[in-house]
Parts: sequence; C-alpha cells; structure tokens
Amino acid sequence: MLQLRSCPATELSIDLLLEADPDIRQVERYLNAGLGFAAELDGKVVGVAVVVLGEGGEAELMNIAIEPARQATGLGSQLLAYVIEQARAQGIRQLGLGTGTFGHQLRFYQRQGFRVVAVERDHFLTHYPEPIFEDGIQHKDRLWLELTL
Repeated sequence: MLQLRSCPATELSIDLLLEADPDIRQVERYLNAGLGFAAELDGKVVGVAVVVLGEGGEAELMNIAIEPARQATGLGSQLLAYVIEQARAQGIRQLGLGTGTFGHQLRFYQRQGFRVVAVERDHFLTHYPEPIFEDGIQHKDRLWLELTL
C-alpha cells in the first residue's frame, strides 16, 4: 500500500533526486531549504519531492522523481497531488516549477493543472555543466509553469 509523508528534504535519497535533476550541485543547493516528501511502497521509498517556500504565499517544486522501474504507474501523480494538498494546507497560493520544453515531464505537470507562464532561453546551457538529452534531443530552454492553489 502506498504511504505518502512529509519529511526533511535532507533525508531524501540523492539517487532518486538525481533522476529528475542530474546535477548534484543543483540538488544540494535546495535540499537544506526544502520541504521533503516521500512515497513509500511496502516500507521502501520509491518516490521523492522537494518544495522550497518563497515569499508572499509562493513556493517552487524543485524536484519530483519516481524510481525508474515504477514510472508511468500513477505513483508520480499521487505524490504530486499529495504535495499540492500539503502546499495548500501551509497557505501556499501559487506553486511554480521549471522543466524542459518537451518530454513526458511537461505532460505530467500539465495533467495536474500547471500552465506555462514563461520561457527561459538557454537555461540548461548556462546552468548545467553537461548537456542534458532526452529522446536524442538536447534540452536548452526551460519552461516556467505555475499552478494557482
């Protein structure tokens, strides 16, 4: 049975976090400031998420990842719904996130109601030391999405 819980972000699996963000320096940058969330199946953590609170009722979803073998099973959607519920309970009114301009992640967020509000040109070229490819295409620009809670 799936268990969803909040926890300190620093207790989350780095290996899982790196599934969604391949640069350890980027991940370490937000771990200490983040709220952590975990999805467990039979006592084993299979999904993680990190949210960083901002000002004025805003927050950013920095990372959400599910074990590769368990992706596309609905676990990510359940974890994200839990994160959104917890954000609402803390008085957050706007949840934002950055993601690539294509791929399954974009569809995943849009299914949860997130909408594209900006494009950050060359984000992945200037903020990551190694190129990031998906389906043979290099990520260059980043989309900023928001969900009003």
